[in-house]
Amino acid sequence: MENQNSVTYAEAGVDIVEGARAVDAIKDTVHSTYRPEVVGDIGGFGGLFSIAAAKAMDDPLLVSGTDGVGTKLKVAQRLGVHDTVGIDLVAMCVNDILATGAEPLFFLDYVAVGKLDSEAMAKIVGGIGEGCRQAGCALIGGEMAEHPGVMDPDDYDLSGFCVGVVDRPRMLDPESVREGDVLIGLASSGLHSNGYSLARKVCVEGRSEEALREAREDLAGQSILEALLTPTRIYVKPVRAVMDAVPGGIRALAHITGGGITENLNRALPATVDAEVDLGTWPLPPVVRFACEAANLSEAEALKTFNMGLGLVLIVNPEKAEAVEAALAEAGEQTFRVGRIVAGSGEVRYANVGGLFA
Repeated sequence: MENQNSVTYAEAGVDIVEGARAVDAIKDTVHSTYRPEVVGDIGGFGGLFSIAAAKAMDDPLLVSGTDGVGTKLKVAQRLGVHDTVGIDLVAMCVNDILATGAEPLFFLDYVAVGKLDSEAMAKIVGGIGEGCRQAGCALIGGEMAEHPGVMDPDDYDLSGFCVGVVDRPRMLDPESVREGDVLIGLASSGLHSNGYSLARKVCVEGRSEEALREAREDLAGQSILEALLTPTRIYVKPVRAVMDAVPGGIRALAHITGGGITENLNRALPATVDAEVDLGTWPLPPVVRFACEAANLSEAEALKTFNMGLGLVLIVNPEKAEAVEAALAEAGEQTFRVGRIVAGSGEVRYANVGGLFA
């Protein structure tokens, strides 16, 4: 007997027809990231990837990482631009596993939305695809989930997961760091994807839509929203190119994410040394300075909040530092000598205190 009070899935807020449209809309993006090792196609219950090439390694190690974009998504939603935050999602994962020297192999994403819109989903996944192409990894799977009643219709959240591989003899390892090693910083593209709860509070809240969208001299001609939405830089290809060109040049590296230089560079140190960072030896991107001034951050607080213009800090063999810098320049990276490794206990210390904002 038919139940007169029945409720369909669509009436509950989940549109499986729009979901099918969304899958069709992202197929070309997904295929554009494929590597020869990808087996099959999207649509299965699991993504398949051959690791037969690892047989040529002495001791292959799989390296995994997972992350999200965080409240930077609120800036994207405010600006109505959804094709860049996917780059951030991939960047946060692949830059993390790069700290071991790993090559990212494949990536999976999870997109939760209040109400599914296939066109918006195509833009979001388009950004994820661009991030995967920049990193050289394949987008082999993912999930799109509607959460009616839990999220607002226009709201969405992103998370992702990547797997890479590194041969143990070539792995970057904090235990190889030595006193006298050189710190080389790689320029960030801005705030990347960290500190946005603070950045939004001091840069966005209380400003009119017109003020947020107008070009500003103190942001090098960008608006506040544009500057805050600049995608995270992906460092995989240039750093791995240096590892090939200058073997043993990079001993370890730190991805400067949430917690800033203070709470990330120490993760690349053994317990017997400190990293001594010379403040004032690299320029601050306009958006970083703008956010710090808007929040009236002290130097110490800024250094453990934002990346302060350095997306990665490499710890480099001093005998190979010039070769590493030359190889990075050849790859298009802007680098700065920002300090050195000294005897210590695994901490980050600063020289030229007071020079960060000079």
